[in-house]
This record gives sequence, C-alpha cells and structure tokens, in this order.
Amino acid sequence: MDVRLRMANLRSRMIDRGLIEANPDAVDDPDFSFIDRPAVLPAKAPAPNRKGRKSKLTHDRHILLLALLSGFPGVLVSLIFLWTGNYTPKVGWTLTVLIGGMWLGFAFAVREKVVFPLQTMSNLLAALREGDFSIRARAAGQRDALGDAMTEVNFLGQVLREQRLGALEATALLRTVMAEIDVAIFAFDNDQKLVLVNRAGERLLDQPTQRLTGKSAADLGLADCLDGETVRTLQMSLPGGSARYDVRRSTFRERGVPHQMLVLSDLSRALREEERQAWQRLVRVLGHELNNSLAPIKSLAGSLESLVVREPRAPDWKEDMQRGLGVIGARAAALSRFMEAYSRLARLPQPKLEPLDVGALVSQVVRLETRLSIQLQPGPEAAIRADGDQLEQLLINLVRNAVDATIETGGTVQVGWTRLSRNVEVWIRDEGPGLSNTSNLFVPFFTTKPGGSGIGLVLSRQIAEAHGGTLTLENRQDRRGCEARLRLPL
Repeated sequence: MDVRLRMANLRSRMIDRGLIEANPDAVDDPDFSFIDRPAVLPAKAPAPNRKGRKSKLTHDRHILLLALLSGFPGVLVSLIFLWTGNYTPKVGWTLTVLIGGMWLGFAFAVREKVVFPLQTMSNLLAALREGDFSIRARAAGQRDALGDAMTEVNFLGQVLREQRLGALEATALLRTVMAEIDVAIFAFDNDQKLVLVNRAGERLLDQPTQRLTGKSAADLGLADCLDGETVRTLQMSLPGGSARYDVRRSTFRERGVPHQMLVLSDLSRALREEERQAWQRLVRVLGHELNNSLAPIKSLAGSLESLVVREPRAPDWKEDMQRGLGVIGARAAALSRFMEAYSRLARLPQPKLEPLDVGALVSQVVRLETRLSIQLQPGPEAAIRADGDQLEQLLINLVRNAVDATIETGGTVQVGWTRLSRNVEVWIRDEGPGLSNTSNLFVPFFTTKPGGSGIGLVLSRQIAEAHGGTLTLENRQDRRGCEARLRLPL
C-alpha cells in the first residue's frame, strides 16, 4: 500500500508538470483472489544489491561530472585570458562569477536533461509493474531516441492493459461457469488444504465456502480422492448425499506451487435417469407387443364362448370354432417367439477372444448364402482377436439383410474388407431400395420385414461393441442401396 501511495503522489506530480498524461479508460488494479491474478504482469523486481560495488558514483553524478569536465577547459582558458588582461579586479570577479555560474548552470542542465527522462521512464515502468495502466508519456511523438523509447513504453502499457482486460473477462467467464456448472470442483494446495470450491462443491459438502476454505482433504472426507488413479469411480458418503461419483484429478501451478484440481460428478442421478428411460422403453415395447397378441385372443375367446353357449347352435359352429382356435394358437405362437427373441437379446454372452483371420471368416460367410451370387472383393491380410461364432452370426445377419433387399430390385451384393492404421473394416454393399428411416435401425423389435423379429441389427451392434468395434448402416452415396460397415480393432 505504501508503494501504491507513493506511485499515486508521483503520478499526480508528473501530470501537473506535463510529463505524462492520464488515460481515463485504463483499468485499475483490483485485489484479485488466487484465480483472478493474471500471469502477464512481471513480478516485483528485488532491490539491487549495492554491496561490493567499486564505483560510488551514481549515474546522475557521472553525467554531472562529465558535463563539468567537458566545460572545464573552456572555462579555464577564459579565466586565464581574463585575469592576465588589462581588466580591473571588479570586472574580473564579475566575469569570473558569470562564467562560473553559466558553466555550472549548463552542467546541471545537461544532467537534468539526461537524468530526468530516465526517471520519468523508470516511474512509468514502475507504474506498469504495479498494475497502473492509466498514464502515458507525452514525449512519445518526438522523432528522436527518447521519443522512440517513450513510444515503446506506451505500447507496452497498452498491451498490458489489453491483456489485463482479457484476463478479467476470462476470469469473469470462469467464475460464471464454475458457479453454474453442476459438477463439484475443488482445488487443494501442496499441503492438501482447500483453497477453492464452487457452488456444487458447497452443496456436496453442505457448508459455505467460508467454512470449507483452509480445511484439509481428510477433514472434508476427500482424502481418498487425492490418492490413486487420476480417473476412477468411487462410492462415497458425503454430507450432501451418498452416491457413486466419477472422480477426476489433475494438477496445476499457482505462483510456482503445485496444486491439485478435483472434479466430482454424481453418476447415480444420470444412471437412474437412464435406467428409468430404459424401463419406459421396455414397458412400451412389451406392452405394444402383448396388446397386439392379447387383443385378438380376447376377442376371439369371447366370440367362441358366445358360440358355445348359443342354443340352438349354428350348423357351421365347429368350423368357426376351429378357425378361432387356430387364430388363438397362431397369436400365442407369435407372442412366444417375441418373448424368445427378447430373451436372446438379454442373454448375449461375453465374447471369447481368440486369434481370427478376417479373410477366412468373410469368405466362409459368403459361401453360406446360396440365394444370390455375392461378389467378394478380398482385402489385405488381417488378423484380430475375436469370438468367431459371434462375428459369424453378425456377418450372416448383415449379408442376409443385404440379399433380402437386393432380391427385390434384382441388383448385386458386394462384400469385402480393408485394413486401416489400427482397425480392419468389413463392408457389405447392396443395390436394394435403401433405407427410408435410419433413426430406428437399432431400436429393439423395430422391423420393416414381414415376420421379422427386429433384433438382428440390435444383436449385431451389441456384438460389435463387445469386441471394441462399431457398426454403421447408411444409404450409399454413389447409387441406390445400402452400405454396412463393421470396424474392429486389429
């Protein structure tokens, strides 16, 4: 505060003397918290160590001494001629005082002319160091070395001012994001003392920032989060609630001291929401299929009951009874197939990974399809670790779908594979009618085929993801038809 007070007084004197001009648009230096302090301002330079210096003359004394020495020969010669001439003592002393005064006056003027601009520049730089960007040097417009130096100082002040504005705006944005984000963020110093917490962290620990700051991670129940892996999942009981948290830890430095940033995300809420949506989708699908089968069964059962109790019975009541029972049996069989398909979808086992040659697998799947001649386009040799039975079933589903679509249009089906940097990609192209709705392709039990179960593509994608790969299905760009791409890691 003493330094700033001295700077303020010096600034006022310099403005009064016309050496500098004030900039009303400059940014004052507020008191920043640890997250507000920008890293663009230089640290305060330490006082120079004058111990052991050989010369005791300062720069301004050097300038004065040189100015005196430069004028001394002329003054000496003038005095010699003055006192050796025919002048009265009164005139001699008068001229001596005049010459000596002018000599000393010009020497001190030279000193002032050289030293004072340096002092002004030093004061400007000190003001910039202290964060005061509101002053500018007026000598910046002069076409000389001093004007160039002052211009550079003004440019430096402008750059630092813009950087300070950017730092303030970035800090304001960071504060807003940290306050509004629904993720608990904590910052600990090298001694595992809490130095920063956002609103979500306050809610999680059920205390305000004033009570939390300065406490150790052990006192807050977060010591386990600062040890072990940087990314993991932990089940923790905190004052704000007990849940399963995604823990992410990173490091940063503040004033050269290492700190740890801890981010806690509540996974339980998201998992419960996903579970609720999954149950809703499942109930809708099951309810739709069950109603489609039970509604006609209920209607036919009521009709058959009225047919049996009717007196007298119709002559063809037996035929009606047989047809009704047949429809009931067919709907019951369809419902049974649906439940069996759902059981298959829910019981997909984990793949048994073994060495597998991609070319041999694709060739074998192509030979299994006999309804249409498939064009095989072999690729480079590629070996992966995968479950051969599951991948074979996946490719059979894709090839069968491609053949079913191509038979309608009389086109061809092409199957091949390519090797990428870290993956192998198997592709199946058909010339069928293409996909009318690509958003429901991988929705369970959605199908456009008569009598289809709607789980083939869902099972195929599950198999691909279980092997660490992906499965995509989209319309072809070069012509009509569809293209399936199965990408697996090498």
